[in-house]
Amino acid sequence: EEIYGLRGDIQSEGEIYCVWTCGGSIEVVPCSKIAHIARNALRVAEVWMDEYKHNVNLAWNIPFKDHGIDIGDVSERKKLRERLKCKPFKWYLENVYPKLDPLDDLVGYGGVSKKNLCMDQGPQPGHTPIAYHCYYYAPQVIQYVFYRTNGEFYIGGIKSHKYEDNRCLTDQGNKETEPGLFHCKEAMQKGMSIHWDFSQRNKRCLEIHKNKLVIQECTGQRWEIKNVIKDF
Repeated sequence: EEIYGLRGDIQSEGEIYCVWTCGGSIEVVPCSKIAHIARNALRVAEVWMDEYKHNVNLAWNIPFKDHGIDIGDVSERKKLRERLKCKPFKWYLENVYPKLDPLDDLVGYGGVSKKNLCMDQGPQPGHTPIAYHCYYYAPQVIQYVFYRTNGEFYIGGIKSHKYEDNRCLTDQGNKETEPGLFHCKEAMQKGMSIHWDFSQRNKRCLEIHKNKLVIQECTGQRWEIKNVIKDF
């Protein structure tokens, strides 16, 4: 099981975090599996993850605010953390798992829709995103999108480690009218544009024409992203 990159046999309400931040030991039981629902994940985040707690919302595609999930009373769990003098989650990221991407530069995530159609990673393997009817609340991540402050736009999930390469929505060039979906480093090496601006200052826009994703001269179409973390 994995919650925000933490792999292993995760006991209820995040006791595994105590092993690293509070001291203690853990027994590894081969092939053990524990299923977690969103409520438990949010409880873990609220107690142990400090300013990084919203990364669980990202993983579960849950809004930061007004998500409607009652996580219950975690005050006793927080008091336990204080009594054990546990280190902050930032210490864990810096000393135990420095390769984990903190994802602290995301400004929007979830489904991106227009005209009741959503951006979709399209058939895999492949490099052509499509417009498809929205069903991004399903367990699949094929319609999950993430928008970063640098303008990179990912479709189909986001990697949790700094050394892993995400798949960027790309403008392949003036002769191409279809957008592409390539690993970001590969796209840059091939001279593709991977930085997107929602202000429509450019003449070329990602739009929908005859239910198909195309890059064309801007006609004023507007996209709606499901969850906005901060204005962009």
